[in-house]
Amino acid sequence: MGKLTLIATSAMGLEAVVGKEVKDLGYDCTVENGKVIFEADELAICRSNLWLRTADRIKIKVGEFKARTFDELFEATKSLNWGDYLPENAEFPVIGKSVKSTLASVPDCQSIVKKAIVENLKKHYKKTSAWLEENGPFYRVEVALLKDVATLTIDASGSGLHKRGFRTDQGQAPIKETLAAAMVLLTNWKPDRPFVDPFCGSGTIPIEAALIGQNIAPGFNRDFVSEDWHWIGKDKWNTARQEVEDKANYDQPLEIHGHDIDHRMIRIAEANAEEAGFNDLITFKQMQVKDFTTRQEYGTIVGNPPYGERLGEKKAVEQMYREMGKAFEPLDTWSIYMLTSNENFETLYGKPATKKRKLFNGFIRTDYYQYWGKRPPRN
Repeated sequence: MGKLTLIATSAMGLEAVVGKEVKDLGYDCTVENGKVIFEADELAICRSNLWLRTADRIKIKVGEFKARTFDELFEATKSLNWGDYLPENAEFPVIGKSVKSTLASVPDCQSIVKKAIVENLKKHYKKTSAWLEENGPFYRVEVALLKDVATLTIDASGSGLHKRGFRTDQGQAPIKETLAAAMVLLTNWKPDRPFVDPFCGSGTIPIEAALIGQNIAPGFNRDFVSEDWHWIGKDKWNTARQEVEDKANYDQPLEIHGHDIDHRMIRIAEANAEEAGFNDLITFKQMQVKDFTTRQEYGTIVGNPPYGERLGEKKAVEQMYREMGKAFEPLDTWSIYMLTSNENFETLYGKPATKKRKLFNGFIRTDYYQYWGKRPPRN
């Protein structure tokens, strides 16, 4: 098919992390708000779905054009090369969104795009019937209008990329796997050093660290909607999955610890780690953060502690931040990274961060406070 324009969508604040991942896969890219755009071939659809740890999903851009009237939307959609992507029996629901655009009615836009694609496919496949049988492979089309520019894409992931395929259970307010992976990638952790999450919940951050530590593709354990698309073909998916197998470093020893105050969460975390194949690499233990001590050096602590956003929790959370500061104070060779929406974190913790980075945990604006430890001596 030649070059495709692919879009890796991203949570706000993670675009640069997704962009670095796309470059590491070997593709030049442009980083924009909420997305990373790159030109690539069909194999890249397989590879980026399998490998991107911090992207939300992979989309194929079919076209982009100005559309201020329904006529313009219909005609421009109809003129695109849908037959290159959709077989004549494709099941293709159309979803939509509209921001700051004249065409504000999303249901109307969806319906017009759907009709335009049907007209295009009938002509392409020389069909005379009034409708197409949608009993074939699934293609979810999206019409996204922003400031009167319509972008038409096809989703190549299926369920979001944060669904790794091995979470058996989760607690309240679980962190998304994509954000957890980004939190690990934004640290200076190396797989030969200890890694600790003192607020591990259902184990998401330790499991993402283990995947990164052994260079295991986050999508190794799941299916993608585009695996059924004839124009990509099974061979390319087999090639991409073989690369995943070849690049995994299952022999890399890891020392990863997850702690939580709640013994029920520890059981859930252990079950999730076992499902992911890491039960012998990650040690989970019920523990309060104030009780953490270690004689090891040059480790990394990554945590998503309670924020104290709920009424009645604030005082207890603030006290816990103070205790955490005291417990971590002796760890001068360790690097510590904490994500919280609490704007007084540095004061409560007792130390200004080396650096902080704005990230969003769902819709909550948070800061990622980074405390860099001493550098290890060069051998």
